[in-house]
Parts: sequence; C-alpha cells; structure tokens
Amino acid sequence: MNIFNQQPSLKPGDKCLWGGLPSSGRALAVVESALKYSGLTLIITDTAQQASTQSRALEFFAAQQNLSIFTFPDWETLPYDIFSPHQDIISARLQTLAKLPNANHGVLIVPLTTLMHRIAPIDFVASRTFCYSIGEQLDRGLLQDQLSRAGYKRVDTVYEHGEFAFRGSIIDVFPMGVKTPFRMDLLDDDIESLRLFDPESQRTLENVEQIELLPAREFPMDKESINLFLNNWHERFDHNPTKCPVYRDIKDGIAPQGIEYYLSLFFEQTATLFDYLPTNLQLFTSSGIEQAAEQFWSDINNRYQEYGVDPERPLLKPEEIFLPVDRLFHEIKKRPRTILDSQPIDPAAHLQDSGIVPVPDMSVNAKQTSPLQKLHDFLIAFEADKAGSRVLFCAESSGRREVLTDLLKTIQVHPTEVDSWLQFVDSDLQYGIITYPLEQGIACPNNGLCLITEGELFGQQVMQRRRRSKASESPDYIFKSLAELKIGAPVVHIEHGVGRYQGLVTLDVDKTAQEFLMLSYANDAKLYVPVSSLHLISRFGGGDQVAAPLNHLGSDKWDKAKQKAAKQVRDTAAELLDIYSRRAARQGFACSANEQDYLKFSGDFAFEETADQQAAIDAVRQDLLSAQPMDRLVCGDVGFGKTEVAMRAAFTAVSSGKQVVILVPTTLLAHQHLQNFRDRFANWPVNVEELSRFRSGKEQTAVIGDTEAGKVDILISTHKLLYAEINFKQLGLMIIDEEHRFGVRQKEKIKSLRSEVDILTMTATPIPRTLNMSMHSIRDLSIIATPPAKRLSVKTFVRKQESRVTREAILREILRGGQVYFLHNDVKSIQRVADELATLVPEARINIAHGQMRERNLEQVMSDFYHQRFNVLVCTTIIETGIDIPSANTILIGRADKFGLAQLHQLRGRVGRSHHQAYAYLMLPQDKKITSDATKRLEAISAADQLGSGFTLATNDLEIRGAGELLGEEQSGHIQAIGFTLYLEMLDSAVAAIRNGSEPDFDEALNQGLEVNMHMPALLPDDYLPDVNMRLTIYKRLADCQSESDLHELQVEMIDRFGLLPEVSKTLFKLAELRLVGEQLGLKKIEAGLTRGRLQFKSTTIVEPITIIKMVQSKPSTYRLQNNDQLSFTMDMENPEQRFSIVHNILQGLLPPT
Repeated sequence: MNIFNQQPSLKPGDKCLWGGLPSSGRALAVVESALKYSGLTLIITDTAQQASTQSRALEFFAAQQNLSIFTFPDWETLPYDIFSPHQDIISARLQTLAKLPNANHGVLIVPLTTLMHRIAPIDFVASRTFCYSIGEQLDRGLLQDQLSRAGYKRVDTVYEHGEFAFRGSIIDVFPMGVKTPFRMDLLDDDIESLRLFDPESQRTLENVEQIELLPAREFPMDKESINLFLNNWHERFDHNPTKCPVYRDIKDGIAPQGIEYYLSLFFEQTATLFDYLPTNLQLFTSSGIEQAAEQFWSDINNRYQEYGVDPERPLLKPEEIFLPVDRLFHEIKKRPRTILDSQPIDPAAHLQDSGIVPVPDMSVNAKQTSPLQKLHDFLIAFEADKAGSRVLFCAESSGRREVLTDLLKTIQVHPTEVDSWLQFVDSDLQYGIITYPLEQGIACPNNGLCLITEGELFGQQVMQRRRRSKASESPDYIFKSLAELKIGAPVVHIEHGVGRYQGLVTLDVDKTAQEFLMLSYANDAKLYVPVSSLHLISRFGGGDQVAAPLNHLGSDKWDKAKQKAAKQVRDTAAELLDIYSRRAARQGFACSANEQDYLKFSGDFAFEETADQQAAIDAVRQDLLSAQPMDRLVCGDVGFGKTEVAMRAAFTAVSSGKQVVILVPTTLLAHQHLQNFRDRFANWPVNVEELSRFRSGKEQTAVIGDTEAGKVDILISTHKLLYAEINFKQLGLMIIDEEHRFGVRQKEKIKSLRSEVDILTMTATPIPRTLNMSMHSIRDLSIIATPPAKRLSVKTFVRKQESRVTREAILREILRGGQVYFLHNDVKSIQRVADELATLVPEARINIAHGQMRERNLEQVMSDFYHQRFNVLVCTTIIETGIDIPSANTILIGRADKFGLAQLHQLRGRVGRSHHQAYAYLMLPQDKKITSDATKRLEAISAADQLGSGFTLATNDLEIRGAGELLGEEQSGHIQAIGFTLYLEMLDSAVAAIRNGSEPDFDEALNQGLEVNMHMPALLPDDYLPDVNMRLTIYKRLADCQSESDLHELQVEMIDRFGLLPEVSKTLFKLAELRLVGEQLGLKKIEAGLTRGRLQFKSTTIVEPITIIKMVQSKPSTYRLQNNDQLSFTMDMENPEQRFSIVHNILQGLLPPT
C-alpha cells in the first residue's frame, strides 16, 4: 500500500522537494521510496543525533519488508581531537564498510560530519578480513601475527571488541562487527570447534560453523604501513620527528589516542564513503544541509588554525582528512536527490506534498475526569474525516503496552497486538498496538491511517529499554580482589598474620612439583603457602596499603591482635543480635499482595533489571509481605538502579493502604524524586507530594494537612519532615535515601522512628560484598553491583585548568548533542566563571545553579537543563546526589584537589548514564602546590574508572568507612590491625555461635582448615594457564568450593575456557573432593604416600569412636589408632588412581549412616 503519492522518476543530477514531513514521516517516505528503487538509498542527516533517531524510525517502517538498514555512526570526537573513538563505534563502522561493496539495495544513513571524513581505501577491509571454519588447519603463530597486525589487542580475558587471548589450545577473539565474541578450540593444528561465548560470564553460548575476522582499526599497523606512515610524515612536516609523541609511538608499533586524524599517512591514497557506494544510488537530504556543511568546514579550519601550531603535534591540512564542501556537493549533484522538509508546501508551487502530517496535541491530562479526552475527540474527528480510518498505537515496552491497552479501554478503544507496521497496514484492524521505542507519530488523512506513540500521549518519552543477557554473574568478579593482587600487596594469613604477596612459585616437594604463594614478613622472612591452602589467605582490606603492619613470623603479636579483636567481636555480635531479636519480637504490618497490579507496575519499568537489582527488589518485597518489620539497606554504586527498588517498595505499601515517606538529604534530590515518582505512578491513583524549600509556607501547610487526612500516599521530604509535627494517618514505610548525608541529630531522629514502621535505606557508599555474609542476619543487606546494560565506564583525566582543555571538553560534548556540568564550588565567583565560559565557548548555552538561589529559580534552572533548553550548567556540589540527566556525559570539576575520594566518585557518577562514552576532567590550579594526600586521591580515582569501581576503589578507605557506618566507628582500629576480611569472618562466626546459644570459639573458627597431601603433583601448569592472576583466581575459587556440584561447575567452566585439564590439574580437583568429605567429617589432616597414610581428627569430629575401633579390629594389620586423634593405614598405593580410591573409600566408611 502506498501511503503517499510517489515522486516522478528522477535522473542523476535532478532534485525535488517533499514538504510537510514530520520526523517519522521522513523515515516512512524513504522506506517506501527505497522499496521501489532498484539501487541503494543514502540518507544524509544534519547531525549525529538525527541519524540515531532516524535509523530507529527506518527500522520500524522497514520491518518484515526485506529492506536492509545500514548505519555508519559518527566518531563522536572533534576535528583533530586527541581522543580516539570507542571500540564499539569502530566495530559498527567496520561492519558497514565490509557490507557496502556488495550492498545493491537497502538504506544507508550517515551524519553529514561523518560523510565529510576521508576513510580507508575500498580494498582495505576486504584484504584484511580472514575467515575460519571447523576442520581448517591453523598456524597459531601466524594467527597471532595476523591479529596483532589487524589491530587486535592481546589480553588475558576477552571482554570488548578488538581483543584476543591465547590459552593453551583455546583462542578467544572478539571480532569487530559482531555482538558476541567466539572461542576457537584446537586439536593439534586443526580447528576442532568454534563457539560463541558470553563476555560477562565467559561461558559458551552456542556452536558455529564459520567465523569472519574484520580488522580492528580503520587503518593498518603492519610493517609496510608503518614505514609508509613515517615516510609520509617526513614529506608533510619539517619538524624534528623525534620530538613528536605521535611519530615515536607509531614507529614503536603503538597506535596513540587521536591517531585517526593522521589516517591519510597510512595510505597512498584515501577514499570517501562515496567510493564505497554503487553508481545506482538515490539521495535524501534535509533542506539545511548546505548550511550545516559550511559550518562544519568552518569549524575544521578554525581548529586547524588554533591547534596546528604545536611542533610536538603538527596537523595535516583539512583537505587531507576531510572532504571540502565543493567536493562534497560535486558528489551529491551526480545523484538524483530528494530534499525532505518539515514545512508544508504551497500548492501553487507545483511541488510534491507528502500527504503525511504530524499528529495534533493529544496529551493525557491526569487531573481531568476524562484524562484521554483529547485523544477521544481526535479519533472521532479522524474517523468522520475518512470512513474506515485506522489507528496504530506504539508503546515503549511490553509493560507499557499493557498499561496503554487498559487505559484505552476507558474510551472504548480495544487495540489488537501486531508485530510490524506492514502487518497493520495490510490488515483490516481498526485499532492496533505495537511495542517499539518510536519517538514521533504521523497521520495520513488521505489514506485514513494514523500512528500515535506513547510519547505523544504521556509527554516526555520513556527511555528506551536496554536488553541485557541474563548471564549469571561471573564468579571472577567476586574474586577480583585476589586476582588484582599486585606484587607487594598486603595479605592476611590466618595463622601467621599480615605479610606481603610476592607472587606464585613452583617448588619440588617430595619429588613432586607444587605451586605456592610466596609471602614475605618482617625482617624479610619468607612463607610458602601451598595453593590448596588458599582458603587461609585473605586480602588485607583497610586504610593505607603501604603502611600495613607486617607481622614477625613466630612472634605472639599476631595472636594478641586476634584475641583483642575477638573480644571486640563478641561484644559487637551480642549487641547486633540484641537489636535484631528486639526487632524480630515486634509485630509489624504485613502488606497484601495484588500480584496482577504489581506485575503491571513492574512492566512499566523502562529498563531490563540487572540480576542484582532484581534480587534486591524481590528481597524488599518479601520483607514487606511478611509481618516482621523491615530494616533493609540497599547499597549500589551511583546510577545502578536503587530508585526503582524504592518505587516497587512504595507501590507495594501504597497498594496495601499505607502511606510512604521518602527522606532525602537535598532539596534538588527531593524535586527530582517528585518528578520521577509522579511519572512512574502516572497510571495509578496515587497522590505524590513534596515537602521542601521549593514549596511556599502556604503550600507546605496544605501538604501537611492532606498527609494527616490520608490524601497523600507518597510524601517526599528533606529533613524538614523530621522537625515538623506530622501525624500520618497510616504510615507504613519509610525510605531513606543517602542516609550518610544526614547529620548526627537527624540520624538520631530517624532512629526514633525506626521502631514504628518498615525501613528501607539506600546508599551509594560502597560497602563491600563480604559484608553480605556477616551482616545478612542483623541488618538485611542487598548489594547492586552490576552496571546497567550499555553503560560505558567514565574516562577520567587529571588536568591543569587551562582554557584550551576546557573548550575542547565542552565542544566535544555539545557537538554530539550532549550536555556538560562545570563544577565550581564557590557561590561568590560562580557568575564570573560562567561569564568567562560564555566568552571561551560562544557555541554553548550556559546557566547557573547553586544552593543559595531562590527555590523557584533553582527548580526552573534544573527543569530547563533536564529538558535540554541549555547545554552547560555551571554549578556547585548541589548536583552531587541524585540528579539524573542521561544526556549529560561530560563533567569538569574545578579544584578537584579539594574534594574527598567518595565525593569525587559521587560527582563523577553524575555522568555516564547512557550508552555514550562519558568524560570526567579533574581540574587543578595552574600555580598552586597540591598536597600528597590530594595527589593520591586523584590518582586513585583516575585509575578506578571501571563501572562499579565504588566497590573496589583502590585505597580501601571507603571499605573502612562503610564498615564503620554499619558496625560503629570504634571497630575501625581492630579492622586496621587484623584486616577487613578476617574481621568479618570472625564476626560471622560469633553471630552464628551466639544465635545457637553457644560461646564463640575463635580458635576453632580460625584454625588452619584441613590439609590434604597425597604426595603427587597438583597444579595449574604455566603452559595451560600462563596468566598468573588468572591462576590465582582459579586456585582461590577451587579452595572456596563448598560442594561437589561447585567443583563440577568449575571444572566444566575451565574446560570451556582453557581447554581439557592436564593430569596434574585433575589431581587438584580430586584433592578438593577429599577436602570436602574431610571437612564434613571434622578432620585436620589427610595424608597418603606410596605405602602409608594417616588421618588426623579435630576434637569436634563427627566420627563415632566405635566406627574407628571396628575398623582397627577388623583389619589390625592395615589400620592403627595413634595418640587418640590419628588413624594410620598401610597398604600398596603406588598407583595414583588407586591411592585416591583407597583414601576416598576410607573416608566414606567413616561417615555416619544417613
């Protein structure tokens, strides 16, 4: 079906105009035209942002129509930038370049700025692409060479595009242009299997027959290309090349940041995107393309003039890297071109009008008795206009679809679900509904067709749901703390105290090779710990790593420190359990569960929940549904989704007729929560109000009155509430956000309210995972440690404050359509700084926010920033908590040396909330000296730029603070003395003992564990697993396995990731199996050699004495009892298999009958 009248056929060089087209209408027009056109269709958009929006709309209209949509994304860098594009962007671009030479039909969408870049010649990708199939012979050395030359980076574990890893017979690669990495398993020199694997869990997903490897960069780095680069450099520049870092790096085979702007030096001749396109090509552009091209060319030349004077980084002339405007339009004019415009066309002009119009305003008004009145009126008028009119509604997600369907029923509209636009157009349905994140609808009155999106009904578009695989959390994440041990890092050995890790060494003991951890102690004494005893080692968490107190081997100081801590732990455990039992004795209110409503509310969530987040949501809901009062702490790094946990909890409480109060530390956060909660509860009869200084005295009195009358369901308040005498009608739940930001008096006030209601506390203070075990029974704890899908980590730089860096950073962000925070924490001079910025970056639209502004003004500024009415916010730390603006992806922090580590981490968390690369600049004054502490803090935060790094921030002072917050400050000293992990293990043991009514026995709890020695080699050989850190991680995981199924799971994973286990590694697993049975029996030691063996029992063993006596009596020549705590046995055990079998059978015989 043709939606609008098709244009007359255009010849090369012809031009025509289609007017009156809204954004989605342009996409529909292009799709209909492309389906009829025999060649390729190219759309050139004015900006990268438009390309992204248009490509989504094109995918929507082209679904099920056999029309490929290709994208060629922008680098998201400035001309002559010193940054390189993100690997995911390069991957998408290379995928398109590889497909274009054979793409004779379809639609390619490109931003104008991208089209004006010169690119690699057309044979570059094809000549450097390799294919591999099962059964093919492979030269490993050649493959490694090919991968390196193609720009792939060798790593220990593959997580991102452009990485590869060699481990024995296993090769992992994440090729460009694909969504999933693959694993190659070799048998000798033949490819035995090819499998896709999940980069998060590192586990296999499915088998494939063949794989294709594109180059990892848009330029070559082989010897010939490097030589060509160096020769071209000498021809272009007369500066001394040895003083140019770019030249030196390339000579050494390193690709420095920003090398893309020297692309033409790698080739005899570069190409443009037009060279990749077929001759049979039709073009679509906007009416403003000429102006946009002139502006971009002007920006390029301005930057060339500004930065081309640096002798250490000379620049190529603009025409060597970019396509000049005249050349661009020379190429465009060769092709038939259609100009798409949103302005309606005067019929007298005899130009093409599309017959597609934007839909009128039909926004839902929740305050009216009939919220959908505008929509209802439109539908009646639309139908009256043309008989048989039909309407398709578009919802963001399946949850939103259900909500919209129910809402439409109130005006007697009953849509049927469809899978595509084509399916609806070809059907005879009057009303349809589809799930797709489309931003704008269209009406086609001539055809009686209309498309209405959720955004047009509910205003602000709900953010697109991002899918994440439901991968089980990678166990490596949990043991990362050990894997990241650097040589010299302090560790704690339960028996010997704090020493320093000096690496893994292989020693011959009893003529068998074994691997040991080497630890050094005071006076350079050495201790070798067998890898089978890794459960005795923990990371020393606490304070200053450099000043960690090393113990003397053989001295009693360590035992004294343990005893002191043990006394403290007993008291802490008793106190915590007292609080817990008092809370458990109270009867609270059990919320009722309306499962259908709850599922509908959950379905409205715009993102896919991460596994951690879902676990936290479920735990909170269970707490609320039980009669026992809730007191749960939810910890999650900045932006990891704690607010949604609070919203689900609030929904559960309100559905049960209870009121909810949310306490927040700042007015801004209160206001943001008000907006978010009102949006989230828009489809439910829930009244959300706010009590803060944004409200006048009169408004506050009214809110308090409504709250006491039970008319307010959810009240969001700053600490004002703590001092206001409010008598809630039915308070059921208190949610405290960022509790650590409240003062001492306010915390005391909160404590007095605790006994009355369910409490949910949320904090971004990183409290480490280990607390999960210890604290679970005292203060229920949920940790959200998984970043949302598609969130990239924040690139962090420490820079001297200078105009050039500031201008670069702001321009890079606003030219890709983003927004910038400029943090200046001094209200007196903030206006002056804003004025200076306006002069420095005239392209920016700038505004100011600080805590001393009038409430209404501050509210207006933040609202305008949220709605992108300006793009640079000069502000104080008022933005530190909670303000969530996904399009703000650059932050500049002035006088960064004045902030603490946690605060810097929190401020940096304001950016990086979308799938764009985010940047944080920590700015230092030009002329002032920085303290060494401040330098350490800045180094730590710039190093910890991984997502979730709040949990592992290098200095550990956050760990101490987090523990202090939960356990009380006086414990910090003991934690510093014996290390964080051990302290928590002791606390764990004490809590369990006191709960069971027994006295904590720390000697037993901290004993050496079970030692197993079978006098045979047991290790992970170097040639099987060369990476030392990975070996350490696996050893630790093996030592921590608690069941046979854990062992089996680990064994399967290792075979999957590293290949078949060598015999000496299989032995490790057999030893672990014996350890599990021995621990169950309460043994201290298991030893067996060629002819003799012995078992040593703990005093707490579960083995019945009569069982041992019977064994000795039945075979006195084989078994003997020694010293009342040892059973020795004599028999032929020369064969290793036989030795394991004999010991295993003996252990099984000692188990009590089940």
